[in-house]
Amino acid sequence: MELDVRHLRALCAIADAGSVRKAAVQLGVTQPSLTTQLRRIENAIGGLLFTREQSGSRPTPLGRSVLSRARPIVADMSALVTAAKDAVVVSGEARLRIGSIGNRAVAGWLRRLHSRIPEADTTIHIDVSANMLLQMVETNQLDIAFVHEVEGFPLRIPSGLERRVLVAREPQFVALSAAHAAAGRPVLHLADLADDRWMVDPTVDDECAAMRRAFAAAGLNPRVVHVRDYTTAAELVASGEAVSPCQPTSGPRLGAVIRPLHGDPLTVRLFVVWRPSTVVAAEMDAHFADLKESYLELAWANTAYREWLLRHDSPLLRAEDGRIRDPLLTRRPVRAPGIGRGLTAPPPQPVVGP
Repeated sequence: MELDVRHLRALCAIADAGSVRKAAVQLGVTQPSLTTQLRRIENAIGGLLFTREQSGSRPTPLGRSVLSRARPIVADMSALVTAAKDAVVVSGEARLRIGSIGNRAVAGWLRRLHSRIPEADTTIHIDVSANMLLQMVETNQLDIAFVHEVEGFPLRIPSGLERRVLVAREPQFVALSAAHAAAGRPVLHLADLADDRWMVDPTVDDECAAMRRAFAAAGLNPRVVHVRDYTTAAELVASGEAVSPCQPTSGPRLGAVIRPLHGDPLTVRLFVVWRPSTVVAAEMDAHFADLKESYLELAWANTAYREWLLRHDSPLLRAEDGRIRDPLLTRRPVRAPGIGRGLTAPPPQPVVGP
């Protein structure tokens, strides 16, 4: 087998991530396929490149030697591709490369972008790791990234990038079986679910650590299971085998319900990051407005989250004149005096347009 840049990139990813599992997530491949690829590379070179330890994968002396030569090649190839793509932009073809964590607002965001700038070549890259998305913006692989930052676990924002906050403190709700004994309660305490298995995706930055910290603060120590397949995770929740933290804009699945947690022990900050050299301020204002409208549309349609936003007098719902606007109807503000003092929001209405 002859080595190519793809193989060298895989070696660098394993070394940087510290394990084959994490590298597979970053590369968008399965762990078994990356393990197989690594074995073939080692067979082609004729020696072991990584030692497999309980804590991860560590380069051998041969591996360090190969990596020292592989990294410049990978960097040069990335620079070549970036320069070629930049040349396309200079030639007059509009381009917008977006990265995002998994979020239901992304679909509406893209729909608005395509409607507003149909001539642009818009691409989307979804990744569970906010840190990876930030690196991709820093290295000019993306123009904009929509990420979340777990409260108490700040992200490192690369220098030279701009940031704009969409939601300063988004509460994480919990998904549980509709047959669960606590499913009928409008708001749940962590103690209500102390005997349940809590399910998390171990590849999401800091999610598991934040959850364990919240349990410790409440004096609890429930069982935690790691599941990366979201279809399986949904089935486990619906069947009552586990409960799971979820975004407040999540739509309920068959057999499951979504409830807020008392005191909001799990929260994240949502924001976008971009490169000022590729996205000018005026363009970013429009892109951000599209994302905000998409997010609000989902938030307002979710009864539990809409009530949470109203109860906390969220600035997200405020129009310039101080009134609340209904994102599901029009951009016209909806008069709602007394916000923050037990106001009940109007029922959701059908979507009639962005």
